[in-house]
Amino acid sequence: MRRREGTALLAALPADGVAVALDLGGEAPDSEAFAAMLTRWEEAGRTPCFLIGGAEGLDPSVLARADRRIALGPMTWPHFLVRGMLAEQLYRAQAIRQNHPYHRAWRP
Repeated sequence: MRRREGTALLAALPADGVAVALDLGGEAPDSEAFAAMLTRWEEAGRTPCFLIGGAEGLDPSVLARADRRIALGPMTWPHFLVRGMLAEQLYRAQAIRQNHPYHRAWRP
């Protein structure tokens, strides 16, 4: 199952995209660092392509292909919840990049 999902994910990647694997073993950037990553990729003309594994996780071939591995924290989350969490972080990153008050960086 994991290999089949991995093959499908890799086939869907555009050649010029940044493959970003969501993986517990990846770095866990804070929201500002994530926004900065998105800015760097945008300035380089590269589109981030987020790779989310199914119930069995990401296939080793996907992890090997990934340009970057990031974690949304140390807890394990179902892949359907990860989609929502990633969407919120993308929204938050855009707010940070536009100096919108949504992020509230002053809060602990």
